[in-house]
Amino acid sequence: MDMYRVVVIGAGEIANSHLEAIKTSSELKAVAVADIDAGRAQAVGRRFGVTPYTSYREMVEREQPDIAVVALPHHLHREAAVFAAEHGCHILLEKPMARNEAECDAIIRAAQQHRVTLMVGHTQHFKPENRKAKALMKTGALGRLVMVNDTRHLHYFREERPAWFLDKAKAGGGILMNLGVHSVDKLQWLTDSRVVRVKASVSHFGPRGDVEGSGLAYLETDSGVVATISQSGYKGAAKDETELIFTGGMLKLVSGKGLWMSDGGEYRRVEVEEEADPFALQFAALLAAIRTGSEPECSGAYGKSVVGVVEAMYRSHHLGAEVEVAQGRSAR
Repeated sequence: MDMYRVVVIGAGEIANSHLEAIKTSSELKAVAVADIDAGRAQAVGRRFGVTPYTSYREMVEREQPDIAVVALPHHLHREAAVFAAEHGCHILLEKPMARNEAECDAIIRAAQQHRVTLMVGHTQHFKPENRKAKALMKTGALGRLVMVNDTRHLHYFREERPAWFLDKAKAGGGILMNLGVHSVDKLQWLTDSRVVRVKASVSHFGPRGDVEGSGLAYLETDSGVVATISQSGYKGAAKDETELIFTGGMLKLVSGKGLWMSDGGEYRRVEVEEEADPFALQFAALLAAIRTGSEPECSGAYGKSVVGVVEAMYRSHHLGAEVEVAQGRSAR
């Protein structure tokens, strides 16, 4: 069995999730982590027994890994992913793929040119309650899906959030670019479709930074399903729910908590089978794509489609009108 050597570019909070997942795999070996904050790189290095670096370029050149996980601020995704591709690394790139479609295109071209596998870290595909919901949808037991309502609220401007998240030039946007991509991804993946039209409105009342603090969008998919995405980063009760409405019932997904179903009466909880950690399943999908030379489900093209929808939301707000999503096409 081949053993794939992995490096992690960026030693922030999400790096721990990736490194914990790598520990559970018999086919992966984490060898190094890089972060411009030497203390943070050293702390992660000690915790996981990997070599710390302050330069990801030096790390990649010295370690010559098989896989590079890119977990950096959004404005550095293109630069780091292209560098990794140029050095023959397969890439697991944190979401959002990049700040805009142009940067996504540059990453895709580099991966194609250097014949490496590129996968975007859309973990919604690997959460057990989401997978169970999709399996139930495929049975057709609830009839035809007619609409989806996705709601996510949390305090986005809390003091401990790193400042770059609130700088549009670095993050590409606010709550919609950082967390709205989860909602767009969930909608497209669950419905096996792509968003083709968007009408959105955002607000900018955050206490710091220049990014939006809320967004409300009406979306249409190429499969005929309509949806709303409602996100708020202002103070209030936290919420992360997706409600799917069918002709014969409803499903309600509550992230990290479970799945509920109604076929005409009150919601009742659906038993969800225990699965491996979503980050571990994500690595398994990447390895399968590498071995077969196939495109992963969360390919560069798919990651770009999600970013394109968020860009369309911002464009719709600016124009005060519904806009077409140029790259919208079936994901089936």
